Amino acid sequence: MGSQALRGREVWQDYSGANAGTAERSFEATMKAHFKGTDLKVRSKPSEFQDVYVDQHLPQEVIASIHNPPQKIKRHGIRPDYAIDNSSTKKTLYVEVKRQDGWVEGGKRSDGRGNAHERSCKYFTPGLINLLRSKGGISSSDVLPFWVVFIGDVTRDPCRVREITYWYQGFESHFFMWRDQSDPSLLLSHFDTKLKQLLL
Repeated sequence: MGSQALRGREVWQDYSGANAGTAERSFEATMKAHFKGTDLKVRSKPSEFQDVYVDQHLPQEVIASIHNPPQKIKRHGIRPDYAIDNSSTKKTLYVEVKRQDGWVEGGKRSDGRGNAHERSCKYFTPGLINLLRSKGGISSSDVLPFWVVFIGDVTRDPCRVREITYWYQGFESHFFMWRDQSDPSLLLSHFDTKLKQLLL
């Protein structure tokens, strides 16, 4: 294990020891501890896209066929859950953390209700993927400018896991099933080995 990995583990052990009574580790706290002393920072609810739809041009014939409220719409956009910024390279990876129920042992298939995993697919749309690439400086078409971390029973649901895996074909690095939130080691290893280089 290299010195960087050991340093990261020591930082986490310090954090974990101070918070031993907490069963779940939040994504933000985990990443902040891991990034301590580096150029990487995690931001909660980045606001740079909160108005992205406000000035979306529509053809006149479309405007004539939809509701046009008397008051101008001032806020209409998206807010990813997190952004991971490299203050040195000015690159950003946007992050969604999706918790959802799922079909697990002792339950029934209908327990896999909910569509949080489906809502995360908005980031695959051409408009948003281009926007995130441009703003985040991750322009290669071989990778995605975002990462989705799934938590909760959805990470063990035999149907939902298959759906998500199917959707991300060719981009498997850009999702992670954080099944045991009390142990951040696999989450951090996934980021360090598969995504960190995108920010360098």
